[in-house]
This record gives sequence, structure tokens and C-alpha cells, in this order.
Amino acid sequence: MKNKDLATIVREAYEDDRRLVAPLIGFPGLKLIGSNIKLAQQNYGEQYRAIKKLAERFAPDLMFPLMDLSVEANAIGRYTIFPQHDHATVSKTDFDMDELDRLREIKIAYDGRANVYAETMRMMNIGLPESMVKGAYVTGPYTAAALILGADDAAMSTIMNPDDLHTLCAFTTEKIQEYARMLITAGAEVVCILEPSGVMLGPDQFKAFSADYVRQIFTACKFDGVDLIYHVCGDAMHLIDGMVESGVDGLSLDSKEAGIDLKAVAEKVPEDVVLIGNTNPTATMVDGTPEQVRREVRELLAVMEPYPNFILSTGCDLPPETPLENIEAFMETGRGGAQ
Repeated sequence: MKNKDLATIVREAYEDDRRLVAPLIGFPGLKLIGSNIKLAQQNYGEQYRAIKKLAERFAPDLMFPLMDLSVEANAIGRYTIFPQHDHATVSKTDFDMDELDRLREIKIAYDGRANVYAETMRMMNIGLPESMVKGAYVTGPYTAAALILGADDAAMSTIMNPDDLHTLCAFTTEKIQEYARMLITAGAEVVCILEPSGVMLGPDQFKAFSADYVRQIFTACKFDGVDLIYHVCGDAMHLIDGMVESGVDGLSLDSKEAGIDLKAVAEKVPEDVVLIGNTNPTATMVDGTPEQVRREVRELLAVMEPYPNFILSTGCDLPPETPLENIEAFMETGRGGAQ
């Protein structure tokens, strides 16, 4: 278990003239073990084998399991589709706010898929190197609400039915905290909140329906000595202030092609907020050559050189088809090789 907060680990690495390197690499591990997404998301032995192979081959400084936005929604009975070779997705079905009384009785700790991730986390804690920080994912409060209502209905509710949406976000926050406690008990040292639907909101709406609830999760995580990272996909530049005001320890941000100017973000956030990103996960990591990967990594490192609070990563999780030689180029260049 790490005995320092993430900001301290990152700063000490910077003072030692190196960067933490941590691409979001769950799914490419399936290629290494000849498995598929459906099996790995429902079988913790398969998922851990993939994570273990990635850890052995690439040795990132921070390791997460497979990214999955559907766990909490599926655990409370929302209709979820499980393709063999693609992410699980929550389908839009009718929802009545009166259902919340019944849904509050459901304990995520009894859900099979939630336990797959908890057991994967437990095995990561036991089997991965002590120096490797072990992270876990949970869904963000607003994104979880959007999965329940449907993305369009959730966005409309911020204007037409804000009281109901607050009630729903309070409920999703409660369930997310239940799930986070499972993962922390299993050994998670860092928790990353995935809030991709938040990019659709304006700053005030984001604060009201995401950041204010994330602050509650942050408070609970800090009680357990666990750091919290906020991840929003897409152009989240208009949301940076709200993300920081939630109190989180780190921001995980998308690529410059998605609209993120990481240098501008670094100039405005406190030094104790870690910035994680933001190599393009598809155009560069999937479709590019190893030399293109090296070039983008070198450029990003040069831009972020003055800022101690930076972890070299990808703008989002890498797809299963990401060439392994591109991940090797990312890691090698991030650690100062192949210049």
C-alpha cells in the first residue's frame, strides 16, 4: 500500500528528473492472453491475467483494471448489453423516479460483476509490484444518472426537472460510494471517477450535478487515505474550475485534438493537483506508427517540462486493438529512451 499521496509521489519523481508514466492500458492486455472483453469483465481471473501481463511487459507507474462505465448501473438492474468484443453498454429503458425507493434497497456489494472488479483489485494488490500504484475506476454521479435516464433526458432534466435530477444524483452518489468502498477494501490506492457525460454540461450545471457530488466521494475517499482523480472525456476546458473545486487530487484529461490545452490547464490549477494525460488514444496510439508515438510523447514532455504535477498518460483508455509496439514506444520515450 502506498504511504504517500499521489502529488508527493509525482513531485518526488520530478525532483529525481523523471516522470511517472501511466498510459490507460487495460484492454490491450486481452490481446496478450487471447481473451475478450465480455469474458474479462465477468471473470476476475481472466481480467487479472490481462492486467498482470501488461504490468510485466510495460511496468507502468500506475495501473488500472479494465475501464467499465456500466458496473453500477448494471448492479441496480438497468438493462445492460454485453458484446463479446466491445464495451458493455447500458440501454435506455423507461425509468420512473418512484423506482428509487426499491433501488435503494439493492446492495452493490452483492452484485456479481461488481465483485469481479473487487476481486481483480484484490489480486492486483497482492500480485503487482509494491512500487506500482494500484487504481480503480468508478462511474461519475452525473454519468450514472445519464445511464439511468438516457443522455438526452438527463441533459434536459438539468433545466426542466432539476429537483428530480438532484435526487437521482444523490442516489447514484450513494451507490458509487458503496462500490468505491468495495474497491478500497480490496486494495485500491487511487480511485478515478469517470464522468464522460459531464462534458455536455455548462460550468454551473457541471458544478451542480457532478462536482458537488464528487466532493462527497472525495471526502469519503480521503477518510480512507485514498486519492481521487476526476476524468472527463472530450473538451473539458470549460469545466476545469469546477473539477478543481470538487477537491480532487488529480485531473485526467483528453487529448489536444479533443480540445484540451494541458499547458493552459497547468498554469491555472494548484500545484498539488496532479494532471494526467494527454496523448491521443486513437489517432496516435492506435493509428500512428511507433515513431509518431515517440514524437507526440516528446512534444508533450517538452510542453509540460516546467510543471512538477504531471503524469504522462493517454487522453483516455486505449482500445483493444492498440498496437503493442506503440505502447512500448510510449513507455520507452516517456522514460527517456529512444530520443
